[in-house]
Amino acid sequence: MTSEPAVQKFPGALTVSQLNEYIKHILERDPRLSDIYVKGEISNFKNHYGTGHYYFTLKDETGMLRAVMFKASAQKMPFIPEDGMKVIAHGRISAFVRDGQYQIYCDSMEPDGVGALYIAFEQLKRKLESEGLFDPARKRPLPKIPSRVGIITSPTGAAVRDMINVCGRRFPFATLVLYPSLVQGPDAPPQLIAGMRYFNEKSDVDVIIIGRGGGAIEDLWAFNNEELAREIAASSIPVISAVGHETDFTICDFVADKRAPTPSAAAELAVPDTAELKRKIGNIVTRESGILRTILARYRERLTTYQNSRALTTPRALIDDKKMLVAMLSEKLERSEEYLLNNKRSVLKNNASTLSVLNPLSVLARGFSAVYTDDGSLLKSVNQLQAGEKIHVRAEDGAVLAEVIEVQKNDRDNNEGVTDGKQ
Repeated sequence: MTSEPAVQKFPGALTVSQLNEYIKHILERDPRLSDIYVKGEISNFKNHYGTGHYYFTLKDETGMLRAVMFKASAQKMPFIPEDGMKVIAHGRISAFVRDGQYQIYCDSMEPDGVGALYIAFEQLKRKLESEGLFDPARKRPLPKIPSRVGIITSPTGAAVRDMINVCGRRFPFATLVLYPSLVQGPDAPPQLIAGMRYFNEKSDVDVIIIGRGGGAIEDLWAFNNEELAREIAASSIPVISAVGHETDFTICDFVADKRAPTPSAAAELAVPDTAELKRKIGNIVTRESGILRTILARYRERLTTYQNSRALTTPRALIDDKKMLVAMLSEKLERSEEYLLNNKRSVLKNNASTLSVLNPLSVLARGFSAVYTDDGSLLKSVNQLQAGEKIHVRAEDGAVLAEVIEVQKNDRDNNEGVTDGKQ
């Protein structure tokens, strides 16, 4: 017996996809769910850098809701969501057919309790600080006496008038160069960046002031721009940030070489006070004059000493003293020479006596004679001679040339002479 097909037994059965599509259709037709605000804490946040989409979960104490924000909406966010951040998200509820889960498709988001701009400010501040852009070691000192001051601000605001007045009062010798720029709104950051580049590339100013008067955080937001902050950090010219009032802080304040609480204070930092300079110069002149007077007094005293010296007052007496000194030295030199000569004579005499004793010819004075062969050798043995050879006999008072007639040798055994004469 053949069973009937299931479709005939359950004519109303739906596939999973059909059911998910039906649920999606119901959710999207509900007016409340198509324009809804949901409050919760962000978890499992993922910034898909390939597509630019945000994926995360909204949760509270007992439940959770999957959420997605596509790139077009994410790019408009003034801050980047983070895990643990409490937010109020706006969007529509729909179902994802493939997974059978409903989720909120967000088109905007606001922090719950803290403003979005404040969060964006803190995020950018942490990022730049971690890169070392706020490090005091990289900040440059301001010039002591600038001749040209660059100003980037609105040409119609009160800030520029305050800076002009302060600079004119404190140091009218400095030239002020204004680069007009918007200071709030979306078009302000590009103009402020262009001003920084202009002064660094085309103008020879000694210091740059960038700023504006006070206002709400939205009004000052142009000075929290990341590209502007990096431009200030890369500036080859020292930069003073003067944004808002004393209690207002922007990213530019942290990255600039010097932060001024107000534009007027920035002008006071940029140029010196003429009266203070005069006072300092006067103190320097007074101190240097005192040093010069001390030096001159010392040289005058030395000159007076020279003037009163015997060399200038009684030069003949000085010459006589020098003559006496020369005479004394000459006498001393003569005595030294005489002593040295006598000492040398004594040494020479002793050496001569020693040589005389050692001189073999000195025995001639005692009646002896010395006999030399014809070649000049001293005769030591008769074996050196033969009959007929010439010999030289040297006495104390002269010499005799003789011829050997006969050579007689002593017999060592009997001491008898042996004759070796001419044959």
